Amino acid sequence: MPFTSPTFEDIRQNILRDIVNLLPDADTGDDSDYYIRASSVASVATGIYQHQAWIVRQIFPDTADTEYLEWHCRTRDIYRKSQTTATGEIGVTGEVNATAAAGYVINRGTLSYTTTTAVTIGADGTASVDAIASQSGSAGNTLAAVSGIFASTPAGFDSTVTIGIMGGGTDQETDAEMLVRLLDVIRRPPAGGNKYDYKRWAMSVDGVTGAYVYPLRRGLGTVDVVITSAAGAPSAEILLATQTYIDTVRPVTAKNSLVLAPTFKVVDLNIRVSLDGVTLAAATAAIQASITDYINRLPPGDAFIRSQAEMLISEVTGVIDRSIISPVGNVLPTVDDSVVEWIRAGTITVTML
Repeated sequence: MPFTSPTFEDIRQNILRDIVNLLPDADTGDDSDYYIRASSVASVATGIYQHQAWIVRQIFPDTADTEYLEWHCRTRDIYRKSQTTATGEIGVTGEVNATAAAGYVINRGTLSYTTTTAVTIGADGTASVDAIASQSGSAGNTLAAVSGIFASTPAGFDSTVTIGIMGGGTDQETDAEMLVRLLDVIRRPPAGGNKYDYKRWAMSVDGVTGAYVYPLRRGLGTVDVVITSAAGAPSAEILLATQTYIDTVRPVTAKNSLVLAPTFKVVDLNIRVSLDGVTLAAATAAIQASITDYINRLPPGDAFIRSQAEMLISEVTGVIDRSIISPVGNVLPTVDDSVVEWIRAGTITVTML
């Protein structure tokens, strides 16, 4: 049975009991010297018990404090992943052949991005320029194209720009995330290059938050690894870093290993429902949340199963009947030797049946 540490009161009472056993006439009342001394000793003993309990927690990585969790991880060559910064492209417009050097700042609200390459406006009056978020972490990511404004507009350029999808920005790894990687090593020790090793190698790279391994997809001796970053596509820098690292640790007998980003396959849904006791607005919000969560949990290469979506809709409170108008069937992503599609949620429209 587990050991239970005695409380402060129990320890003090045990001390007073022992004193009475040795000195039956001793005064152990609340205002006695024996009571004060017993309280002092009990306080020290309670602190020792608590310290012992703390020591036991540090023995096991899933209960250890941050510093000791990092020590456990270091014994397995696991280190906390650092922040990464979002990158992407920004669309600009202006006079044909107008040029701007790298280093221009584009603002949108509290976020800002800095161009990293020179840009020249094309014959159609538009151009794209690489940019990096000024702030590290996931805050710099964008899920859709949005507008921004030059902090100082270059000559010949319009002040308003289009900030494309910025990705690859991740926050510093948390204790819980680092613990998951440690437990994975403990439960699945390195095995000379099986698929779990490839996933572990990819997940150790800064900016990688998901890794999916496809052994033998391009023939014998090949291993493909699809990586994601902050629930989106990784940046070119993260792809290169992951490819480089895996190439240094994979078995020499492996003919070829390819690290690639998933290709988004956006699925729009048109849903009709019959309701009872709930408004269409409330049902729409619940259905959109449920379907989006289902799609977000699909790994790259997995299909969207229409019947599973129908079941989730039926489970929403107030829905008594439902019909998915589109898509008309399962949505199968393309998975071949050059691309792995990743199904993502598009526009989810809900109307009355």
